[in-house]
Amino acid sequence: MRIASAAAVVTGGASGLGRAVAERIVRHGGRVVILDVQEEAGRTAASEIGATFVKCDVGAEEDVNAAMASARGAMGRINVLVNCAGIIGAGKLVGRDGPMAGGFFEKVVRVNLIGTFLCDKAAAAVMRDNAPDEGGERGVIVHTSSVAAFEGQIGQVAYSATKAGIAGMTLPIARELATSGIRCVAIAPGIFMTPMLASLSKEAQESLGAQVPFPPRLGKPDEFAHLVQSILEIPTLNGEVIRLDGAIRMQPR
Repeated sequence: MRIASAAAVVTGGASGLGRAVAERIVRHGGRVVILDVQEEAGRTAASEIGATFVKCDVGAEEDVNAAMASARGAMGRINVLVNCAGIIGAGKLVGRDGPMAGGFFEKVVRVNLIGTFLCDKAAAAVMRDNAPDEGGERGVIVHTSSVAAFEGQIGQVAYSATKAGIAGMTLPIARELATSGIRCVAIAPGIFMTPMLASLSKEAQESLGAQVPFPPRLGKPDEFAHLVQSILEIPTLNGEVIRLDGAIRMQPR
């Protein structure tokens, strides 16, 4: 798929990795609908990028279905979904204040894992109606996992569980949707410059970056977006979880 032909839905596109993806797609001639729960930031990002914004809580099925219908109406079709919406959900299983609340764990699962699932199925249902391109392709779904899926740190029990789930459902989805000409690939980023990390001191950012073997720095959101573009444009990338991490292997703390 050429990026210029993308009619993409990008969740979590108001900031961070999602915004970088939206910017790259539009810059290369594609169209984007941003889904985000942050209305003001989402509208601002869409206006600056040249995209369309639809407010959406990815953890709410009715919201997702309505948002996908709006996106299809705005662009005429959907042939790309990039799932970037998510929350950190930091907390220990048993912390200073006692065991983690079940409701907290459920919230992280609801946004990160169930939210990805809800967007996947709603987008895939739309993609199946697309006319196939010359290679028989109708769409591409990109998941955002994390290195925490493989080396979760202390305090990441909820987050790691969701990112492992996202990685784990990538291959079954790719296999199931293959007959419809729809691919599914996951990216597992390492330590990237996101709004959360941007709020840290320069010293803290440099300390985190120094943990990366090479290049010894934080990842850039546009590097994530560049990989998304490669996934779109290389049709044999399918059913895979790609680490984008500078060879880091996270320590327990």
